[in-house]
Amino acid sequence: MEQRDLHPGTTQDGSSHLDSINAYVDYLRTQRQLSTHTVHSYQLDLQELQQLAGSQTLSSLDFQHIRRFTSQLHARELNARSIARKLSSWRGYFNWLIELHGLGNNPVDGIRAPKKSKPLPKALGADDAVRLVSQHGSDQPTALANRAMFELLYSSGLRVSELTGLDINYIEDGSYRSEGWVNLEQAEVHVTGKGNKPRIVPVGAPAIAALRDWIAVRSHLLKTDPTPLFLTSKGTRISPRLVQLRIKAHAQSLGIPANVHPHMLRHSFASHVLQSSGDLRAVQEMLGHSSIAATQVYTSLDFQHLAKVYDATHPRAKK
Repeated sequence: MEQRDLHPGTTQDGSSHLDSINAYVDYLRTQRQLSTHTVHSYQLDLQELQQLAGSQTLSSLDFQHIRRFTSQLHARELNARSIARKLSSWRGYFNWLIELHGLGNNPVDGIRAPKKSKPLPKALGADDAVRLVSQHGSDQPTALANRAMFELLYSSGLRVSELTGLDINYIEDGSYRSEGWVNLEQAEVHVTGKGNKPRIVPVGAPAIAALRDWIAVRSHLLKTDPTPLFLTSKGTRISPRLVQLRIKAHAQSLGIPANVHPHMLRHSFASHVLQSSGDLRAVQEMLGHSSIAATQVYTSLDFQHLAKVYDATHPRAKK
């Protein structure tokens, strides 16, 4: 498509650099009917692009220009989310120019924002983790089920979906085949993780004891489906959401200030085993990570722990 002589930044009649930006903003407001806040954000992003381009017309920018501008934003320590938003704003503007003014190609295509830094997983301290899983308050079936679930989450680092998918034992009946179950005699739990990847994880003695206590009263809640290991008060297989609600309420009742959720016990399991053993490969296997890179995040948690100990104890670390 032949590019017209109308350029963003300098129009045929020599008007303002901002004329085409303003026209695009008006299009967003009237044709796309975007919110005032969104339109204003687009306008600021495009004005910043014009500032980066200087006297150069926006329609003359190419891939290398946009890549350099992105690097400049990154050098200013702008976070990845903000850079990604700006690139999205710029990309939409150039698409509009292609459609309405015959711009040949979009210079933002192929430009990626820097990777967003992932926050470190939050883990409980060892004392809080033990207190959370060991105290259950009563010998009622629901309390015993909670204790068994929480102990197992922390003991073996299970995902909550793996926990709720456990059967009372291995069952193969017609088309049904268990994806997870606990072998109390062997002190191990069999689960099927992401990508249908099976694994076997050891179960600690406190979790085995809690499971035996729960199984002894499980029949009180058992109704129609005999397969699930963990049941609700109505006798149905417990859901991940209900486990989330129960563990959060339990943590609050103990005065644990963190926003506790089931995955936090998985993080705590990984962090505490790694702190004690330093065996990253073993932790990878027990978590069921296909890549060691997914497990390496816990080395950062381990370093944070060491750094706190250093800061608290080393004479030359004190400020």
